[in-house]
Amino acid sequence: MNRLQSLYPLLEQALLCTAVEEKLALTDAAHRDWQAGKLVRLAAAPPYPLPQAGRPARPELVHPTKVPRRGLSTPHGHAALLHAIAHIEFNAVNLALDAAWRFRDMPDAYVGDWLRVAAEEVSHFRLLQQRLLALGFCYGDFPAHDGLWAMSCRTDHDVLVRMALVPRVLEARGLDVTPGIQSRLARIGDAASVAVLDVILRDEVGHVRIGNRWFCELCRQRGQEPQATFRRLLDEYAMQFRSGDYNLPARAAAGFFADELRQLAELGESPAEIGNETLKVDVR
Repeated sequence: MNRLQSLYPLLEQALLCTAVEEKLALTDAAHRDWQAGKLVRLAAAPPYPLPQAGRPARPELVHPTKVPRRGLSTPHGHAALLHAIAHIEFNAVNLALDAAWRFRDMPDAYVGDWLRVAAEEVSHFRLLQQRLLALGFCYGDFPAHDGLWAMSCRTDHDVLVRMALVPRVLEARGLDVTPGIQSRLARIGDAASVAVLDVILRDEVGHVRIGNRWFCELCRQRGQEPQATFRRLLDEYAMQFRSGDYNLPARAAAGFFADELRQLAELGESPAEIGNETLKVDVR
């Protein structure tokens, strides 16, 4: 008879791992073993703070304003765009692992959701990694920033805050910007990368929907109205929605409220007054 393994040490090992391929493999294995019923949640005590997930020596991490911006007219610019998306997907693996590892009072369904998200983020990273290799580059060849993990640290005290600000803000921006990125790639004839982003966009709708569902469930459990709670957190964390294009069909499929979709549709030339300052994290 096979002995059950403890889930949390495996997740911690994956989170702290600094070797890219090993982290991906550990994440896939944790998801498979959870699905197969081979893992048990033995550790109930709150985890210690984790100020930094494991990351490889490259890419070099710089301030978001210091990340070079290149046009797609050059091979380096083309690869730099795909590298930036790959870096987001790599961070998304850590974010999903952390969501499953950190919040120990959540039910098994929550753990299963975020392990599935982590495994899908692994597949996204691998698809982008293949595209980079086809262009003669690899992950780590360009500078990147650590804004996504910084938000993980800011929200590590409360699962409701995490569900509000990571899936509903940061990941949802990916739904908005992906069609524009696809258009740019299509104009230079990169149909293969456009197809990869089709897969990523489809899956990310599901990821944001998972975050929305757990955010609403947590609000229900705490007797809080979801939309009022979300607006309060945006203000508390000094976030703001800018004017611009929003992928309203994707956001609707991901579970955003009709009132929220109307507000986003009404954003014109001026930023909506939903927070105190512009969202600083450069996301998808």
